[in-house]
Amino acid sequence: MATQPLCVCEHCDAVYRRRALARREIARCLRCGAELYRDQRYDLNAMLALTLAALIVFVIANVYPIVRIEVQGVASEATLWGAIMATWNSGVGVVAALAAATVFFFPLGQIALFLHVLPALRRGRVPVHFSDAMHALRLVQPWSMVEVFLLGALVSVVKLAGLAEVIPGIGLWAFGILTLLLTTLTGFDLRRLWEIADGARR
Repeated sequence: MATQPLCVCEHCDAVYRRRALARREIARCLRCGAELYRDQRYDLNAMLALTLAALIVFVIANVYPIVRIEVQGVASEATLWGAIMATWNSGVGVVAALAAATVFFFPLGQIALFLHVLPALRRGRVPVHFSDAMHALRLVQPWSMVEVFLLGALVSVVKLAGLAEVIPGIGLWAFGILTLLLTTLTGFDLRRLWEIADGARR
């Protein structure tokens, strides 16, 4: 007889039998109220497509200028790494390192880990080092803060607009799209990937 899989609350260790949810429904722990799991809108194909789109937009966001500034006929452009290096050279290396980690390395790590896991699961196989990749993904996701950088960039553009001619670059638009894609990736239910991997092992 088929049995329903178990689900353990990560906050209070209460155990429940998992059941299928209606669209947009969220299962919560009866003891502590924490979220157990939610309806997964995307299948593996959609998740992989969104991850590949995030990788392409990530490259565009880091290659093209974020903003172009013109003052008295003199124009200059700044990319993300140009801004990070300028911050480093100005003597605030800690801020530059944090910006590089949260806007470049952690988002790239999040995308790379999904690309390591999803193609194999889509083919019905469990990728090598699956457990390590999933634990790393769980640790990396909260530190991916592209949205914070985007908000800061927009505030800077608005403030500089009164002093110089400021033209948003392709990189800034790409960071806007990347923020939406990474938000969607972060919304993936990682427990669903564990279940798919368990099914592939049987």
